[in-house]
Amino acid sequence: MGILKLRKNKKFSYTPRYFDDKGAGNPFEIKHKFDEHRVTVGNDKGLKAKFNNAIDDFKNNPDKEVNKRVLIIVAFLVLIFLFIIDFDLSIFFSK
Repeated sequence: MGILKLRKNKKFSYTPRYFDDKGAGNPFEIKHKFDEHRVTVGNDKGLKAKFNNAIDDFKNNPDKEVNKRVLIIVAFLVLIFLFIIDFDLSIFFSK
């Protein structure tokens, strides 16, 4: 083993025992569970594209009850955050 030579990795010809290689795809490929159903998961190139994809996914969701639940949770978390930083909510109400 020389000082300047790199060691080569060993290669094995392993095939899984119960793998059907006809149309099953690569058994070693790691994918998200819901990749086929969402457009927000992927290799988007920027914050604006990611945000636009998330808004489109939110608008085109057929389950409207989930959208309402998400909005309620976000509003509740915003109110908790405003309470923690001691924000004065009286500026929104007229006397």
